[in-house]
Amino acid sequence: MNSAPPDPACEPDARRLTRINLRPIASPLPLGFYTVAIASALGACLQLGAFGPADRGAVGLTIVPAFVLQLLVSVLAFGARDVLAATVMGCFAGHWLANSLVLATTPPGGSSVLGVLNLVFAVFAVLMATVTGPRRAVWLVLVAAVPWFVLSGAHEIVRAGWLGACAGAAGLALALVALYTAYAMMLEELRGEEILPVGRHGQAHTAVRGDLTDQLRDMERQAGVRRTL
Repeated sequence: MNSAPPDPACEPDARRLTRINLRPIASPLPLGFYTVAIASALGACLQLGAFGPADRGAVGLTIVPAFVLQLLVSVLAFGARDVLAATVMGCFAGHWLANSLVLATTPPGGSSVLGVLNLVFAVFAVLMATVTGPRRAVWLVLVAAVPWFVLSGAHEIVRAGWLGACAGAAGLALALVALYTAYAMMLEELRGEEILPVGRHGQAHTAVRGDLTDQLRDMERQAGVRRTL
């Protein structure tokens, strides 16, 4: 039995019959930013000399949970339809895993490889910062991360002491920015209003302060609803 091709005139009827079921979840971003803060603080302490060269393996093992937590944040962000947060957190998870493995196992050439990885990751952070748009909290963390990645990469390749000190200071600055961002976003989630400024405007502000109509606008063109990515 041959079926007739779909009639375009039926599309509006099919659209009216469509139902979208959403599964609300808590924002995973505070967990992601707290993880960035803790892991970068450990790396910065190693660069500043608070931990000796013999402690590199211990620092590497301590960073392993950062990989697990940020991978979890990435998966939850994909489920929350937040491709930017999911991409940033997923790549951070890979970064922590690579760092922890190299620090813990100290393979030949590991320092130079980590240096190149950090420099490439600095380029990634710049690219992500250019598309954050109205999401200033994510933008701020990415901007703070760029100097740390650049200086860490240069230090791993050149092995100059002053570069290590500069990288450590940049790492602590990143940790402070990530801590503030995580705390501000958690307060916002718990209180239902902005307590500390996180810099939302435009679509990011509407997503938090808008009504249900604002949330569902252009839903049919979003990933997971449209036919192709």
